[in-house]
Amino acid sequence: MSDPTLEPMTSPGEISQWPMLKIVYRTDPGKIAELLPPGIENAGTSNVILTIYNLPVSDEPEYGILMTVDASYEGIAGEWALGYGIDQEAPILLCQSANGQPKFPCETAYYRFGEKVSARCSHQGYTFVEFEGVLGKEDPLPAEGIERHEWWVKVSREVGFGKGYDFPPHVVRVDGKYGPGYRLSLDGKLTLRESPWDPIATRLPMLEQISAHLWWPEYLDRSITLAGPLDPEGFWPHIDTISGSRWPGYQGGPLRD
Repeated sequence: MSDPTLEPMTSPGEISQWPMLKIVYRTDPGKIAELLPPGIENAGTSNVILTIYNLPVSDEPEYGILMTVDASYEGIAGEWALGYGIDQEAPILLCQSANGQPKFPCETAYYRFGEKVSARCSHQGYTFVEFEGVLGKEDPLPAEGIERHEWWVKVSREVGFGKGYDFPPHVVRVDGKYGPGYRLSLDGKLTLRESPWDPIATRLPMLEQISAHLWWPEYLDRSITLAGPLDPEGFWPHIDTISGSRWPGYQGGPLRD
């Protein structure tokens, strides 16, 4: 077994061992509450977690950004997923229809050159996230690794745009287990830019940047299961969204009454 304290090495051109770029910042808890449907609650912290990555999917590189906020469901602390912006078109509708995974098309430039790490995410011509940083020191996770809980929602609106559902909203629970892997801190700056397609700068303004890391995780387990229902009436203001994300669309109200 490889020594987890050694930075992973890859062959030139290899796509399977790219690290995740994880950036955490603190926002206004009231802003998070505005985005959560009834049944998903604010957690004890008000962090936004951005994960920018290049991960092989169907043996091809998928560049993407995952945007989540601290949230809990039935007393379990986790993260509410606002969107997975990816550059592979094929999985978007498949993952939405099967699991409620909030995927949408997005262009991501993410690379490391020597000590420098750069990332930029754009959608419909608008760049909404940028990061520039340099490598810091090794910042190991606990030896037992970590567990993550993530919340999606699976729902199907009534055919014909009626105010009803063909499948009412249900929480989808995503559980992941990771070994410590290898992690490097970054000294860098996150910039959020205004975008009508990905309104992270206005809906989740940054009050404080908390951390930035490169992380080579050790993947141990991942499960996706259908959890409990959400209140259909309470969820209705959240039914219209931008693209395939969970960002509110049409001012958060129905497209048609």
